[in-house]
Formats: sequence, structure tokens, C-alpha cells
Amino acid sequence: MALTLQSAALGMRLDRLPLSTFHRRLVLALAGMILFEWVETYAFAFVAPALREQWGMPLSTVAVVAGISQLGAFAGGVLGGYLADRIGRRRTMLACVTLYCTATVGCALVQNPWQLITARTAAHFGAQGMAVAAIVVLAEFVPAAARGRLQTYKVAVGSLGIPIAAWAGYFLVPMGTWGWRVVFGLGLFGVVFAWLIRRWVPESPRWLASRGRIAEAEDIVRSIELQCGIRPPADGPAARSADSLATPATSPAPVTAAAPPRPRIAELWADANRRNFLIVTTMWVTGLLAYSAYNTWTPTLLAETGLDLDDTLLLSAALATAAPLGALAAVPLIDRWDRRRTQLALGALSATALLLFSAVRAPTAVLVLGCLVSLLFQMAVPFLQVYSAEIFPTPIRALGSGTANALSRIFNFAAPMLVAAVYTGAGYTAVFVLLAALSATGGLIAARYGPRTTGVSLEATTPDTAQPRKEPTTP
Repeated sequence: MALTLQSAALGMRLDRLPLSTFHRRLVLALAGMILFEWVETYAFAFVAPALREQWGMPLSTVAVVAGISQLGAFAGGVLGGYLADRIGRRRTMLACVTLYCTATVGCALVQNPWQLITARTAAHFGAQGMAVAAIVVLAEFVPAAARGRLQTYKVAVGSLGIPIAAWAGYFLVPMGTWGWRVVFGLGLFGVVFAWLIRRWVPESPRWLASRGRIAEAEDIVRSIELQCGIRPPADGPAARSADSLATPATSPAPVTAAAPPRPRIAELWADANRRNFLIVTTMWVTGLLAYSAYNTWTPTLLAETGLDLDDTLLLSAALATAAPLGALAAVPLIDRWDRRRTQLALGALSATALLLFSAVRAPTAVLVLGCLVSLLFQMAVPFLQVYSAEIFPTPIRALGSGTANALSRIFNFAAPMLVAAVYTGAGYTAVFVLLAALSATGGLIAARYGPRTTGVSLEATTPDTAQPRKEPTTP
């Protein structure tokens, strides 16, 4: 009980802080790393038409490359979430970004589709593990009143990777057989922001407290308070006085004498977590399936309707440019209204725009409606990211959010083949009708069954499970 109260007290102190240089650096480091992860992730959509020409890849092979890569993202989401809860958020991010950058080099050097599958699977593994940890880190450091807003800024900066990949594809791919390799290689610049994370991002105090490492958590919270211009309390939860922990300051805290239990996937099915896990999983599966299929397949499908490569790349680059604007459009909404109802509205609008997009063929109409779809999809991303990190308790927050995200990758594994089958059997319009139905589903589920989290402390969103799981206590 004493440990639980100390953890809650640290969380309250983080929630009461004014935004400062520390928070701005946190967002910049995380967003920059996500930016170049998104460059690599979305690059394939813009180089796929060129690879089809150079390697003679049939549409089915494009689907295999896009689909199997999702297995790497699935493994990265689950294992990255597990490691973030087991060994720490910061160490997991740094390990995953190292793998991601190494795999990016491999993507730029591959000689055939099977080598590309291997390299992109490894890149997706590292990128997804890093992204899961980054979402959770930002949620655990940022005050409750600004949690959605700063997550949205991170998404806005990160989503610049989509137009960067698109415009790089437009300008570089037609320049020669090497152009697509340069596009893939851009993801390597993520190492710069990995260095900033090493400098600016400490371990999460909430995670440390959940593992019984109260003294370390207290030191980090005090350091952040000083950076925010707040005078730390004279004797915080980890002061180790006779009144607080009943042990001398020079003695190790008894709560760290035994190793805390490992996070387990089975805990996601416990009574207190099952409902939330199913809600978030459904939201991730439907939302990411629609979003990923739209971004991955639109350039190829437009080319199949008769547009030449240059026109397809130009239209795709213009559509991708709307993505950061969508994230920015979410800033004034995400902490103002109930996230569940806003997600419902965005889903309905996205579905409508996709249906209209399926009915037009003129380049101008494709451009306008396509930009609207991209904008709406990107508006929904920060809502989904922050919501999935808010409804799980700290000891399994990364595992819950990461596993829900990862399960969507399993469906994405089949999605390219599904889209190819729908296109072959029912045509271009049917593909976008399917995406419209998926877009509307997540918001409906959230509004009907999800808990309210907007402006609520992380410790209060899961009151029955916000405490460490049977941590060793003082005898």
C-alpha cells in the first residue's frame, strides 16, 4: 500500500507540472525518431511502381512484400511492449532504433524481392518496438491536461515522414535505377534523434515506481520539477526517512530486494483489463487496416486505372502532404472534448470521404478528395495512440498498447492479399467501400464501450489495477 501511494504521489507531481523546455525536448526527440521511421515505413508505397518495372514484380509479389513485412511489426509490437515493461522504456527505444537503422541500410542494398522482404521485416520490427515505447513514454511524462496535445504534436512532426517519403519518391525514383535505394536510405537519419533521446529522455518515473524503484523515480521527478521552475518538496516519497520507508537512507529499499514479477500477456485477459484490451485491439485493427491499405495501395491502384508513373507519384505525394496538416488539425480537439466521441465523428467523416474518393477519376477530384481522406486519417492517429496508452495500468501499459497494435499487424499481413483479391474480383470502387466500413468501426466501438480518459490522471483511469502487481513489500 505504501508503494502504491508513493507511485500515485509521483504521478500527481508530474501531472501538475507546467509545460517547459523538458517537455519540448521530449516531444522533439521522440517525434524526430518517429519521422524517419515513417519515412522508411511509407517509402515502399512510393517505390513499389518502380520496383515492379525494374524487377518485373507482379501485383501479387507487391502484396507479399507489404504483407510479410507486417509480421516484423507484429513481433516488434509485442516484444517491444514486453521489453518496455520489463527492462524499461528508454533502453527498449534505444535497442529498437539500433535494429531499425541497421535494417534500413539493408533495405537500400537489396538485390531482389526476397532480400527486400527480409530487410523490411527487420526494419518494421525495430520501428514498431520503438514506436510503442515512444507512445507510452510521452503519456507517462506529460501532464494529464496536455497529454493528448503533446502526443498530437509528436504525430504531426512524425507524419512529416509521409510527404518526405512521397516527394523523395517523386523526385528521386525517376532519376535512375538507384533512386528508390536513396529513398529507403533516408530512414538512417533517425540515428540523430536516437542520440537526442539518449541525452534528453530519462527513464519513466512511473515505470520505475511500478518496479519498486522509488528512489530513482523520485530523483528524476525532482530533476524535471527543477527544469520546470518548480521547487521540489523537501521530503518526497523516496526521501527514505524513518517516516517514509522506515529504513536508513544508506540501506537498500526493501521493495527492490526481490525482482518484481514479469509482465505477462495473460494479464491482458484479467477481468480488470480484458474489456479495455478488446476495445483498443478492435480500434487498432480496423483503423490501421484502413489507413495502411489506403497509403500502401493508392499509388498502385491509381496506376492500374491508367495514370502513368509520373502522374501517380505526383498525386501520391500531394495526398501525403495532407498528413501533417491532419495531425495539426487535431491539436485543438484532442484535449477539449471526449476522445471517444471525436474518434466516432472522424470515423464517419473518413468513411464518407473514402466513398466519394472511390467514385471519381479526374485528377483534380482525386487530389482534393484524396487529401481530405489523408487529413482525416491523420487526425485520428493521435487519438488512437494516446487512448491506447491511457487505459492500461503502468506495469502492463506498453505490453497492452503494443500487443493491441501488433495484432492489427496480423490482419495487415492478410490485408494486401485481401485488397488485391477485392480489386481483382470486384474492382476499384469495392476496395474503397471496404476501407470506408473499416474506418467507421473503431469510433463506434470506442464511443459505445470505451472508458473516458480525457484529462484524467493515468493512475485514475484504471483504479483497480493502477498499483504494482503483488510487488514485494516491507516485512
